[in-house]
Amino acid sequence: MGELATPHGSFDTPVFMPVGTQGSVKALAPDDLEELGARIILGNTYHLYLRPGHLLIEKLGGLHGFMNWPGSILTDSGGFQVYSLATLRTITDQGVFFQSHLDGSKHFLGPKEAMTIQQALKSDIMMAFDECAPFPSDYDYVRNSVRLTQLWAEQCRAEKKPGPQALFGIVQGGIYPDLREQSAKQLVVLDFDGYALGGLAVGEDPDTRVKVMQATMPHLPLHKPVYLMGVGRPEDILEAVNLGVDMFDCVMPTRNARNGTLFTTQGKISIKNACYREDQRPLDEACGCYTCSRFSRAYLRHLYLARELLVYRLNTIHNLYYYIHFMENIRQAIRDEKFPEFRDEFYKRQKQAENTFQA
Repeated sequence: MGELATPHGSFDTPVFMPVGTQGSVKALAPDDLEELGARIILGNTYHLYLRPGHLLIEKLGGLHGFMNWPGSILTDSGGFQVYSLATLRTITDQGVFFQSHLDGSKHFLGPKEAMTIQQALKSDIMMAFDECAPFPSDYDYVRNSVRLTQLWAEQCRAEKKPGPQALFGIVQGGIYPDLREQSAKQLVVLDFDGYALGGLAVGEDPDTRVKVMQATMPHLPLHKPVYLMGVGRPEDILEAVNLGVDMFDCVMPTRNARNGTLFTTQGKISIKNACYREDQRPLDEACGCYTCSRFSRAYLRHLYLARELLVYRLNTIHNLYYYIHFMENIRQAIRDEKFPEFRDEFYKRQKQAENTFQA
């Protein structure tokens, strides 16, 4: 376990961070997030730069004031979004020329720009600009990606202004253990406030992901937080915690909520299924969230099929409660020195749920 202190409060790790890409965790208000126990959320450099613009947000009090969120905020640098969303990319040693996915307008984003935007947003934790290699990529492409990521990390470090904002470096290297080791060791020399594992959850299988983490974690300092970017299945979180990872984010709980897929202690359920038409039970009888304490599966199914807006809020509350309290239970198991037993019990319940579903 660890504790991170930021200008907007402290939180314990391991921690899950809800994703608020455009200054909003979809379907929820800041009060909802506080009641769920969230202490840190994410914003995104790429999206907020394109709309409404970082200078406007800075003028209106930074991202905390703009969205009225009192807790901590981590902002991604935009490197992944330039890779995954932008069109007609041209990568140079200085940064990336790209066209906006919104309107086709032309832009440039490099390490200096990423730092300028994030410092205007006034997030608590900033991420260095990196080059996320597509999957699959050959060794030479990924080796150059590591070179660019290191070059840009050095420039981000130099551009960081004095002040309370933390800056994390991002380890790249694809699925190649030697490149992951190289990237980690080079970044550690720059003495970042924390380190992230980037370039994962882009198409590789879970076993490969674990091998990449195993190859990387021994080369990162134990006394600084490690953040696994964009990986969010509960089983993936468990395996990463087992290897020493501290911080997680993913759109999985919020996106799945809007698609009618809900996480429970007995496995996932799809609320649109006909078997819930007359089901008076809550989503999860072991859950203490607002949704489970007040509404039945039958009602949630009705709302979903009717496309009532309320269902997006109720489903999102439940899924984020599941994730946030899943992390609380992980922390308690670590305190009690019973994490291996907690992990085994999770997989046992998961197997039982799979067998029940097949039957």
